[in-house]
Amino acid sequence: MADIAIVDYGMGNLLSVAKAFEHVAPGAHIAVTADAGVIAGARRVVFPGVGAMPDCMRELARRGLVGVLRDAAARKPFLGICLGMQALFGHSQEGDCAGLGLIEGDVRLFPTETMRDASGARLKVPHIGWNRVRQVMAHPLWAGIDDGARFYFVHSYYCAPAAQTVVAGVSHYPFAFASAVARNNLFAVQFHPEKSQAAGLRLLANFVTWEGNQG
Repeated sequence: MADIAIVDYGMGNLLSVAKAFEHVAPGAHIAVTADAGVIAGARRVVFPGVGAMPDCMRELARRGLVGVLRDAAARKPFLGICLGMQALFGHSQEGDCAGLGLIEGDVRLFPTETMRDASGARLKVPHIGWNRVRQVMAHPLWAGIDDGARFYFVHSYYCAPAAQTVVAGVSHYPFAFASAVARNNLFAVQFHPEKSQAAGLRLLANFVTWEGNQG
C-alpha cells in the first residue's frame, strides 16, 4: 500500500512533486501512478496538474480515474495542485468544460482587458511568479507557514467558489481570488508548493501528517 499516490494522467510536474515529497517524507512509500487500484488503496492522494482543463478531464475519463478520484477525496487526505485544484470544480470557462464537481463554483479566465495594477500598468496573463497567500481559514496545512507567505503561481484561469466557506487562502492579481480551498478531507491550492521553497515544502510536510477531517 502506498503512503502517497501521486496521480499520473499525463499532465503534471510529477517528478518535481515526487521529489518534493521524498524530501519532506524520506521514509514514505510514494507511488506515481495511473493505476486506479493503487490510488484507491493509498493512504493519501495528490492530484497535480498543468495544462488545459478539457485535456485533463478527457485523460481522467480515458484512464478510468474519475470515480476513484471522487471517492478518494471523500475518504482520505487529498491534495489538489494547480490544474488539480481547478478540476475539482463544477465547471470551467476553458473549453466550456465540466469538472469533477467536488466543489461548487466556476473556473474563470483572468479578464485580460482589465488586468491592471494600482498604477495602471498592464498585468500579464498568465499570472506567473511569486505572490502572497493570505490565510482566511485556520487549517492544519497552514501550520508553521506565515500568513502572507509567498508561493509560486503559473495560471491563466482562477477558481471562483460558489461558497466562501470553502476558501482557505486568498491572493490578489489584481483582484482577490481563491488561491486555496478546503473542505473535509480535501485541500487544494492554485500555486505550486513543490516550486515554492520553504513555505511550499512545509505545506507538503503538513499534508504528510494530516489525517483529514470528515466533519
